[in-house]
Amino acid sequence: MALALDEIDFGVDHFALFGLTPFFRIDSPALDARFRELQARVHPDRFVHAGESERRVSLQWATRVNEAYQTLKNPLLRARYLLDRAGQCVDKGGNTAMSSEFLMEQMEWREAIAEAGQAREFTELERLRHRVKQRMNQDYDRLAELLDDRRDHAAAADHVRQMMFLEKLLFEIDEFQRTAV
Repeated sequence: MALALDEIDFGVDHFALFGLTPFFRIDSPALDARFRELQARVHPDRFVHAGESERRVSLQWATRVNEAYQTLKNPLLRARYLLDRAGQCVDKGGNTAMSSEFLMEQMEWREAIAEAGQAREFTELERLRHRVKQRMNQDYDRLAELLDDRRDHAAAADHVRQMMFLEKLLFEIDEFQRTAV
């Protein structure tokens, strides 16, 4: 059995793997289509009757394709990946300064979430979820501008750090809703 996996370079980055230009703004339908195409080529089920080596390579490729897809599909993970490619580490320990306005906003949202969660006000939690999601969508637009248009990686990294706080807010809302069931 000829190993179709030989045609793919295991060392390429996520964007090259899917034939995409390395931008924050991506063609999601093209990403999805290329993912399905790659999975059809590398999925371990295609190599059930192959040798041990080919099955192992197939599994490695399927894992690699899945990880790359999950990274590019998620806007925050995609931004972090782009920043990492540009040498801008988002998790750098010493760079955690946030504006006092942003931190105050976070405290207010956390208090509102905690109050609504403890009072089991699920309608209010959904309203808060909607507000946070709306804010994140605006922030994704800003990230696209910083990464694709301005190529301001330092500002984009700061913006991603702030968005990580927003993501935690969504997690907290989910936790209140999950524990209520």
